Amino acid sequence: MNEIGLIFGAFFGLISVILGAFGAHLLKKKITSDQLQSFETGIKHQMYHAIVLLVLGFQFSSDVVFYNYIIYAFIIGTFLFSFSIYGLVISSAKNKKLKFLGPITPLGGLLLAIGWGLLIYIFVYDSFLIQA
Repeated sequence: MNEIGLIFGAFFGLISVILGAFGAHLLKKKITSDQLQSFETGIKHQMYHAIVLLVLGFQFSSDVVFYNYIIYAFIIGTFLFSFSIYGLVISSAKNKKLKFLGPITPLGGLLLAIGWGLLIYIFVYDSFLIQA
């Protein structure tokens, strides 16, 4: 069991529900439909990766360093991707857009892609070990 994956999975799930309600009820009146769609993209990706972290947290041992790389890629990637989107949308709603967050979003996406790639590597590697 990987406790870090479980803790962050649960945390990201909780925050995505809270921010989803915030976006649907409070933020919706103050932002454009394009901004709301961006905000919802952050929420969806955060929830998807919360679920992935929970599943991996139950499956992966924290003793295996390579498994930790996958967990950390998903944690840091989710944080950079989703929270930079939230910051961009909320700051633009207040007419003080934090432009420095713009380049952070793709870095988060890259880390998420790396996490998925490492996960594929583990699946392929494990399937070859089982066949050998």
